[in-house]
Amino acid sequence: MSFYSLTSSIAAATIFITLLFSNSQAQLNSSFYATTCPNVTTIVRNALQQAMQSDIRIGASLIRLHFHDCFVNGCDGSVLLDRGGNITQSEKDGGPNTNSARGFGVVDNIKTAVENSCPGVVSCADILALAAESSVSLAGGPSWNVLLGRRDGLRANQSGANSSIPAPIDSLSNLTSKFSAVGLDTTDLVALSGAHTFGRAQCRVFSGRLYNFNGTGNPDPTVNGTYLTTLRQICPQNGNGSALANLDPTTADTFDNNYYTNLQNNQGLLQSDQELFSTNGPAAIVAIVNNFASNQTAFFQQFVQSMINMGNISPLTGSNGEIRADCKKVNGS
Repeated sequence: MSFYSLTSSIAAATIFITLLFSNSQAQLNSSFYATTCPNVTTIVRNALQQAMQSDIRIGASLIRLHFHDCFVNGCDGSVLLDRGGNITQSEKDGGPNTNSARGFGVVDNIKTAVENSCPGVVSCADILALAAESSVSLAGGPSWNVLLGRRDGLRANQSGANSSIPAPIDSLSNLTSKFSAVGLDTTDLVALSGAHTFGRAQCRVFSGRLYNFNGTGNPDPTVNGTYLTTLRQICPQNGNGSALANLDPTTADTFDNNYYTNLQNNQGLLQSDQELFSTNGPAAIVAIVNNFASNQTAFFQQFVQSMINMGNISPLTGSNGEIRADCKKVNGS
């Protein structure tokens, strides 16, 4: 094959892949259920509001489920699958999710409410995307028209959950690498990390920063001293690790831009949070943090776009996948 023929073949293949990817994105649209389930957004929002009455944390937990879903196999609802039948390993049992991911019962309740109105129409993957938007807007954050039309996957990927989901002890290079692997850039990284403006984290995922950072026998030097004292009271050195600390010590249950001012004050709870404002980190990332800290509107606008970007990670559309009747299991299993 000549060089020019080879070049033409590569170009044609590249165009095909690009069109295939673009078409999968184009099939997602905000009016996907306009005729088949026109009230789905309201149904999801009402069910979430009911859940929030007894669990103020549920919004942050549901947006985390959407995040963990999209980073593994794309946004296909695979994080919701239980082990059983053809599912030999569940993502729920993966390191980032076991004894940590929560809200599955609420997703089931939302699914039941949707099924009662529109049976067999709305995917579990779309329910996660809608619940994430409602979680943010109900907490005082921005609202947006969620792009819909995803279908549910037929398999889980526990090894993918273990390797692909950003971890609370990840370095900045690891974070950017994991985001890049799913087509998200550093602006998406900084914006989506802002979801830690509400919710909680267990002591076990950050206590190493308080007592023995990187095996030094000392605390992480980047932790604000006063904040360190507060966190040590919440997380004693010999505690069981299940106690909870607010991800945002200032406005724990409100979606705002205080996450970024916390970073400026060395009050990022997780190592992966504070890494975004590292003095040794890229100036461009620090600049984004500073911008979002001083301009909540800019943060909200970028967060919406980055959520849409994340929701577009490898969706199953058309005749691919299925619409699960039960989010916990593949149909017929």
